[in-house]
Amino acid sequence: MDLSKLKPAKGYKKNSIRKGRGEGSGKGSTAGRGENGALSRSGSKRYSWFEGGQMPLQRRLPKFGFSNKRFKKVFEIVNIKDINVISKKKIDKEVLKKHGLIKKTNIPLKILGNGDIKKEYEIKADAFSKSAKEKIEKANGKVIVL
Repeated sequence: MDLSKLKPAKGYKKNSIRKGRGEGSGKGSTAGRGENGALSRSGSKRYSWFEGGQMPLQRRLPKFGFSNKRFKKVFEIVNIKDINVISKKKIDKEVLKKHGLIKKTNIPLKILGNGDIKKEYEIKADAFSKSAKEKIEKANGKVIVL
């Protein structure tokens, strides 16, 4: 078998249509674009979502849902179990940031009650969950709401 004599199967390869290359090509003058109108001109196109003047899908479907992003309260969140690592008695945003438990100090801080607290802490935060407050006070700690 000689690899240099291999050819594709008959009918596999077709010549591409060369539009706008003279009358003899069969696609001369208008190059298959029709007579007049925007689409016969250069630079015109229809977007893939264009539906031929029919009301587009995104306008046929109803709007739904509600977004409260404008009034949403965003908190930096820390669980009680994470605070056990800190050796200081008084804990505030700066101490938590120093230990890598929060990223920003300008956002309100909320302490959540996941886990147990082992030491007596005085914690300053913007908000506490009910369970966190109970656990801190049970361990003889102080809760200071800013």
